[in-house]
Amino acid sequence: MDIPVLQSYLADQWFGREPLEVLLDASSGVAAASTHAEKPDFAAALHHARGQGVRGLLALDFQERAQRLKQLGKYLSEHKEELYAWSTHTGATRPDGWIDIEGGIATLSAYAGLGSNELPSGNVLHEGPVVPLGRKGHFVGSHILVPREGVAVHIDAFNFPVWGLLEKFAPSFLAGMPCIAKPATSTSYLTWALVRRMLQWGGLPAGSLQLVIGSTGDLLDRLDGQDIVTFTGSAATAAKLRANPNLLSRGVPFNAEADSLNSAILAPDVKPQDAEFELFAEEIVREMRVKAGQKCTAIRRILVPRKQLEALSQRLREKLSRIAVGDPRSSDVQMGPLASKAQQTDVLAQLQRLRKDCATVYDGGEHPFAPGAHAQTGAFVGPTLLLCERPNEVAEVHDVEVFGPVSTLLPYDDMDEALELAARGQGSLVATIATRDAATASHAVRRAAVHHGRVLVLDAQAAQESTGHGAPLPMLKHGGPGRAGGGEELGGLRAVTHYLQRTAVQGSPSMVAAVVGEYIRGAARIESDVHPFRRHFEDLQIGESLLTHRRTVTEADIVAFGGISGDYFYMHFDEIAARQSPFGQRIAHGYFVLSAAAGLFVSPAPGPVLANYGLDTLRFIKPVRIGDTIRARLTCKRKIDRRKTDAQGRGQGVVAWDVEVRNQDEELVASYDILTLVAKRNPD
Repeated sequence: MDIPVLQSYLADQWFGREPLEVLLDASSGVAAASTHAEKPDFAAALHHARGQGVRGLLALDFQERAQRLKQLGKYLSEHKEELYAWSTHTGATRPDGWIDIEGGIATLSAYAGLGSNELPSGNVLHEGPVVPLGRKGHFVGSHILVPREGVAVHIDAFNFPVWGLLEKFAPSFLAGMPCIAKPATSTSYLTWALVRRMLQWGGLPAGSLQLVIGSTGDLLDRLDGQDIVTFTGSAATAAKLRANPNLLSRGVPFNAEADSLNSAILAPDVKPQDAEFELFAEEIVREMRVKAGQKCTAIRRILVPRKQLEALSQRLREKLSRIAVGDPRSSDVQMGPLASKAQQTDVLAQLQRLRKDCATVYDGGEHPFAPGAHAQTGAFVGPTLLLCERPNEVAEVHDVEVFGPVSTLLPYDDMDEALELAARGQGSLVATIATRDAATASHAVRRAAVHHGRVLVLDAQAAQESTGHGAPLPMLKHGGPGRAGGGEELGGLRAVTHYLQRTAVQGSPSMVAAVVGEYIRGAARIESDVHPFRRHFEDLQIGESLLTHRRTVTEADIVAFGGISGDYFYMHFDEIAARQSPFGQRIAHGYFVLSAAAGLFVSPAPGPVLANYGLDTLRFIKPVRIGDTIRARLTCKRKIDRRKTDAQGRGQGVVAWDVEVRNQDEELVASYDILTLVAKRNPD
């Protein structure tokens, strides 16, 4: 039977024809694909990425790259069944594949939306605030983030061949950094199928994505300070790669997300009759079953009050006995095999290490397989639950990770002991704390946060929508301290900024404004006879400004605003109480000042400004008293071309306006940014 030889994709060429290592179907042991024997030219691959790859990505801006990601996500969704077909070779059931394939596509799409909503046009991200460095406002400083002009080397684990690539590729692409992806060999056929499909889409700039099948050879030895390495896998491999002499000598950033001995803690307040008890048991079983426990976030240690040990053990035995283990191609099967025979050998060896000091609560070796399972040729391991009666005395349960469907019960006597036991994992990706008591949650999370990258507080309310213990989310950090690698992935914009260079910029307000691409107070303004609200998006210039006419605030204004808003706060209406306050007299509502300013600067006739959809950085600096005279200055601060159109096909962009409201003494009384949608003169 002919099997495909998986090719690397380097310097925009598919490379490798001679078979080398045969990769087997995890369920049947039948050959599924082969790696290639030819050695890649990594010097050429890096040259291509740093040259054509960087140029192609930086020819686009943040917004344009976000649009490409959105289109790619849609394209991959249309071709996901091809990926599901390859996924079964890894031992993944359909739900397992859903987490990997559709979870990966959803993460890519989430970063497309994040880029569209949070990143500017251009390739400079201003990370404010602007800091005055001189007394008279002539010297200021701030920070910018710009794309590195190097290569991101992404080294992924075997357990999530699609999600692993996409969750790293999306933020690095958005940041404008080309990548070389190196999947784990045992399941690289699925990543290979994904990359082939991504390239067939045709929207990726040349050099922005390359693929290595097999060994990385001397790739890490060729990196420099503009490059970056991201790694997902075992803590031992992370330590080995991190110590590469070239990476150390050249200061190449190395971000590791490693396997860890994650914990789940059943708090003492939860009883067997409580909903949280059942939810806790379900969480444990799901983490043992999904991907056959081959998740860096899976629950390895189950901390349970001694008085609840027997009840939880019985509940878990019942649930584990109902798991159908077999060939994932069968719709009745809930758990497939491990990803490879090598993985099976490793899991069984590590399991034997734990058995020396642990009792068996549920023996996976006696778990029945579903009809059709290839017990001898497949990489099957049944779900196994152990018990360590003396978790304070047995170091192995806190040191040995069995990367499969194996968890260990650890009884404890009080919550502080449970938290100390969890901390003995020496740094973990995630912990779950099941509790009904808010005080317990507050205490436990503060203690657990020191040793964990993420903490899930599980109660009946959260469970209605919770994505679970083992599910990293695009908007939240994924990573942990110590053994978990000390790195971070995901986390919204954090993942994008990981691939950007942060630099401090100092200079005059005008010069710093030119660098950061937005107006800074004190910079030169553009005064015009045309109201800025009358200009289309393309015609509006950063720094274009309007100084309004004046308005004197009267007692009638305050009374009228109070009547309309229902705000009768004493500082606005009680003369005696106001006199006794630090202000010494009645003052205007802050939101009246805001409304009055809008009345001063708004151009009422229909025009390019379509809508006001928010305020940022609002501060009321000084009180406005009865008799004070205010006026506003409106200045175009920032423009973002999101390449969006309305229902009629008309283009529009986002404009942020800097607003200063000052009194008759030129004192700043209110300050904020107003966000508007502005129509384009020409359709996109």
